[in-house]
Amino acid sequence: MVERLKLEDRAAGLKALPDWHLREDREAISKTFRFRDFREAFAFMTQVALTAEKMNHHPEWSNVYRTVDVTLSTHDVGGLSELDLTLAAEIDRIAGRS
Repeated sequence: MVERLKLEDRAAGLKALPDWHLREDREAISKTFRFRDFREAFAFMTQVALTAEKMNHHPEWSNVYRTVDVTLSTHDVGGLSELDLTLAAEIDRIAGRS
C-alpha cells in the first residue's frame, strides 16, 4: 500500500530532484520543461505517458507549444508518496535523453 511521505522524507527526496518544487496551493511537486519545439515536447510527453502507465501513476500536466508543465501528487494518500519521487526521477531521466 502506498503511504504519504513524512516531511523529512519529502525534503530528502526533493534534494535529489533538481528544479522540482513544492506547490504552494497543495501537497504536490511541479517542474517546467522546455524543449526546442512542439515535436520534442510531444515526444517527451509520449515517453512519460508510457512510463507512467507502467507505474500506474499518472502526472497532471499541460503543454503549450514547446513547454510542458508537470505536477505530481498521489491522490489516494492526499499528498506526496514515494511514487511521486520515483516518477519525477524517471521524468528527469527521459527529459535528459529527449
